[in-house]
Amino acid sequence: MGSKVIVKERAGGIYTQDILARSHRLYADEPEELGGADLGPSPFEYVLAGLGSCTTITLRMYAGRKGWPVTHIGVDVAYKKSGFGTDMKSVFTRKITIEGNLDAAQLKRMMAIADKCPVHKMLEAETEIRTELVS
Repeated sequence: MGSKVIVKERAGGIYTQDILARSHRLYADEPEELGGADLGPSPFEYVLAGLGSCTTITLRMYAGRKGWPVTHIGVDVAYKKSGFGTDMKSVFTRKITIEGNLDAAQLKRMMAIADKCPVHKMLEAETEIRTELVS
């Protein structure tokens, strides 16, 4: 499965970006304290939103297939760097809330399913970024 998003600088802002994802128009920007106009989430915040939303969607799909009585799912996602030099790594922390009448075994299974969300897998995988200059 491939995805494509188009990002272009927006006139009038130093760091403001127009984002087109399918038919959805979004903005990205940096906070004012970093010189941006704060017209949208930062690129890092979009990555966190992608992980959080993918997690909740994956859990909702699984609960639906199982017919489990989940009434609400929420995820708070945080990011930080850990280590130094060549040992530097990115650390994402997800705090998952699952509301509904689930037993301990079902909740344990839901936590295992959270790690199967496609964005989680993408962030954990060995990644290659290919960059081409287009004129």
